Amino acid sequence: MLRRFRASWLAATDNLRLAVGTFLGNPLRSLLTLLGIVIGVMTVITMMALIEGLRLKVNKDLSQLGANTFQVSKWPVGFGRVNWRKYAMRKNMTLEDVRAILETCPSVLQVSASDSEGAQKLSTANMETRPSVDVTGATPEYLETSGISIASGRFFGPVDEVDGRQVVVLGMDVVDALYPGMNPIGQQLRIKGRPFTVVGVTQRRGSFLGMVSMDNEVFVPLRVYKLLYGAGGSLQLSVQATTPELLSKAQEEVTNLMRRRREVAPLEPNDFEIHTNESMTQTFNSLSQVITIASFGVCLLSLVVGGIGILNIMLVSVTERTKEIGIRKALGARKARILGQFATEAVMMALLGGAIGVGLGFGLAFLVRWVLGFNTVVPAWAVFLSLGMSSGVGLIFGIYPAARAARLDPVEAMRSE
Repeated sequence: MLRRFRASWLAATDNLRLAVGTFLGNPLRSLLTLLGIVIGVMTVITMMALIEGLRLKVNKDLSQLGANTFQVSKWPVGFGRVNWRKYAMRKNMTLEDVRAILETCPSVLQVSASDSEGAQKLSTANMETRPSVDVTGATPEYLETSGISIASGRFFGPVDEVDGRQVVVLGMDVVDALYPGMNPIGQQLRIKGRPFTVVGVTQRRGSFLGMVSMDNEVFVPLRVYKLLYGAGGSLQLSVQATTPELLSKAQEEVTNLMRRRREVAPLEPNDFEIHTNESMTQTFNSLSQVITIASFGVCLLSLVVGGIGILNIMLVSVTERTKEIGIRKALGARKARILGQFATEAVMMALLGGAIGVGLGFGLAFLVRWVLGFNTVVPAWAVFLSLGMSSGVGLIFGIYPAARAARLDPVEAMRSE
């Protein structure tokens, strides 16, 4: 048993040594042959690093949206094709819905309402922002249900809302643009030509999904917002449950209430959306799965191209070494030994291409992190799967040339030139 194991080990190491020698004998030709495999594996590693980094960012950002909360909205959250005309026919969410939820749902602690208008320009006497600021109108409860924190000053309260006071709370990006090196509290700015007094500044929150800054936003009382932008839009409601344990119960109570208020028939689907951190995470996961499948599709095509290259170079190698194969068989080399030699060469070449692709993928992921400041994480399973796929391609496309070499007649092979 030990003798057989030792013979197998010596055969394997000998095949590996011959494979390395063949590769080093024609390094440029070998590298060009592996280009398809390198590109495929590099694509997978880079895309998986981006998706995994984005997934971690999504989980972190969603955890900051408020404790024990969910959103009720007229509009869905989704990717790809969405029939917005269908959802536009739905009834709007209103402040009457807020009052009904508070009066009817015992598991609900508080509810806030908000609406937002993007691409706005704010100005002071000396400075102005780019037309990219989000202006959000909200009720005072928004501070608790949204998960934001106040860095200085205060958020607007019930008196500001009832009296329609023109006060504003700024995000840090707006502070940097309008009041560099200054304390903005008590300062004046204009929104759509109307004067507002700064009463507070929010804590810096960073970007959502690594792309959209959550600090390029200002908050005004909802009543004032409606005077600025009109009262015809649908509100988004943020509902906070009494305790984490009652979150599901609160969702059920709000769903039943909204169905009654909107006169939805028993067997009809909801004509409104319930968004939770879990549902938004599931939506992102669905998108990431599509991207993952597409990435592996690109990898598979590149691996097939690389496999064809390996098939070609191995056939050339068999032709070039026909005499050598004949001599080895004449000296007693079995078919299995010849087959193992050329199969090892094919797998080693493919595995080398996969390793180069993994290295380049790590490099691209680091470059994205360095240039864009976006966190990228390469999952270990993507590395092992990529290497496994590349070595599998080498074995599949190397079997035919290896079998062809093993079937050569030793006498005819030694006569070849």
